[in-house]
Amino acid sequence: MLTSIKIKLIYICLFKKLNKMSKSPRVTFSNAASPFFDTLKKKVDGYFANSNISQTGNKKLFSKAVILFSSLIIIYTLLVFFTPENTFLALALCGLLGLNFAAIGFNVMHDGAHGSFSTKTKVNDIMSYSLNAMGASSFMWKIKHNFNHHTYTNIEDMDDDIDIQPFMRVTENHDKYWFHKYQHIYFPIMYSLTYILWVFYLDFLKYFTGKIAEIKIKKMKTSEHIWFWATKVIYIAVFLIIPSYVHGFGATIIGYVTAAVICGFTISIIFQLAHVVEGPKFPLPNENNKIQSEWAVHQLETTANFAPENKFISWLVGGLNYQVEHHLFPKISHVHYPQIRKLVKETCAQYNISYHEFPTFWGAVKSHILFLKTAGVA
Repeated sequence: MLTSIKIKLIYICLFKKLNKMSKSPRVTFSNAASPFFDTLKKKVDGYFANSNISQTGNKKLFSKAVILFSSLIIIYTLLVFFTPENTFLALALCGLLGLNFAAIGFNVMHDGAHGSFSTKTKVNDIMSYSLNAMGASSFMWKIKHNFNHHTYTNIEDMDDDIDIQPFMRVTENHDKYWFHKYQHIYFPIMYSLTYILWVFYLDFLKYFTGKIAEIKIKKMKTSEHIWFWATKVIYIAVFLIIPSYVHGFGATIIGYVTAAVICGFTISIIFQLAHVVEGPKFPLPNENNKIQSEWAVHQLETTANFAPENKFISWLVGGLNYQVEHHLFPKISHVHYPQIRKLVKETCAQYNISYHEFPTFWGAVKSHILFLKTAGVA
């Protein structure tokens, strides 16, 4: 009986949050004077001009895209048509498929959606559509991520990435429930469900409500409606219907859930390490709905890097361990972030602005866990 009441409480809290209507105006920043960013941008522009290179992707990125797409096709073909007899090997391949999904999202889709994969707009659009091939909507992502998250980073009711209520509490302004004191323990379960919820629920929630967080999305064109539904159907056919026809529904669900859990956890933990850790702030606008910092300084106050010297992690996560540089220059490809980082740190020191960075991946994970523990009881 008690368990049933607790479950009902969680669902009531969830739908109460989802149905909340916003009456507050857009948040603005103090950008009348932007001395820090003006100085930094001149340095970055000078770097590309002096090096005579494009700010978009290069051969390293293009070859990485070929490797990731090829490995996806090979793993899928092995699993569906040449399935290993060893169950553990088959499940390992499913996990690798999920990791491959995440890597394509980090490296190819992400740059494409930001327009930084190539100098050609059509190529960027095609790369961003790789998200549709993985079951999600690139249309919704571009609004949720490029606009909401990158503009209003860590601002409550504006940044959808920190709105994971009621199950997780990340700011003192969020409602606190008894289960939050355990969130630093159960967060892997929540993160593992992210991809499944994204594909089969959250995209549709945004589609039918016409809102992301508390911001209304722009009206979709007829072609965008068709693309949304068509790619969802194709995804279900490729990753659920065809495998079910070959191997049966039960085996397919086990394999699919394995891949989805690995993908969901990988995506979630990488993005959380950039903002939901010790150091970055969750600033609130003043009575005029204005943030007192210039936009670029706000990005530095709310974002952190991790493991910048780890080449394997940098390759796998598409430079998303350089989130500070990405938030300051989202239209520059991640392959350039290691060099830009030097200029950002130099300019931060010049203007006495804090630069948040964790030397190792595990150091950032530890900080994330400690942050969740504190936020759960504060």
